[in-house]
Amino acid sequence: METPDKSQKRNKIIYWIFTLWMALGMVSTAIVQLMKHKDEVENFTKLGYPIYLMSIIAIWKILGVIVALVPKLPLLKEWAYAGFFFAMSGAVISHLFVGDTIGKTFPPLLLLVISIISWYFRPADRKLI
Repeated sequence: METPDKSQKRNKIIYWIFTLWMALGMVSTAIVQLMKHKDEVENFTKLGYPIYLMSIIAIWKILGVIVALVPKLPLLKEWAYAGFFFAMSGAVISHLFVGDTIGKTFPPLLLLVISIISWYFRPADRKLI
């Protein structure tokens, strides 16, 4: 049976692994969106979204990552995770609605799952309640 200290340590390791992966995924996709990479522009156009939305989402992703990584700010952390959830679940649903392949649908699905795991395993000092 796991002791509370071992369980907390394990949870903290899980949290940081998934939080760093989430941060890397959000920032890297934000950079691609800010650069208005040709493939990303085509992707947004196929989904039916205006191109200017790419910049808005990219900036929100970067700000969300900053908030998720810095200590304290539990209310803003909840908002950041909610934003990640809505952005990634919206992307998954959008790809499904237009009939995209798993290759287009999987990346936002993966980021959604990683974000949920990061949120779930966050330490008590990073929680609102």
